[in-house]
Amino acid sequence: MRDKSHDKRLSGEEAEKLAIAVLAWLAGEPDMMGRFLALTGVEPQQLRSAMTQPAFLGGLLDFLMQHEPSLLAFCAASGTKPESVMAAWAHYVKPGLDSGEY
Repeated sequence: MRDKSHDKRLSGEEAEKLAIAVLAWLAGEPDMMGRFLALTGVEPQQLRSAMTQPAFLGGLLDFLMQHEPSLLAFCAASGTKPESVMAAWAHYVKPGLDSGEY
């Protein structure tokens, strides 16, 4: 059964703002930004146009959700609760078979 404590929903605007905050944080963390760019294949000069794409914003949040130390580092630096990142991530990512939402 799904844990209802993580069911907080964010509006599209709130989710977008949080994803852009992740990008801003990554910009201040060269090693993390390099890792993100390497994993996604996005070139630095593509970032400005990519950040208007929902799939890219979801990828930013997915990047954090897949690595708890990165998630916690972002949350500590930005004062954001992990549950808020999870809610923003859920806005962009389709539920999987194990989510109970299919």
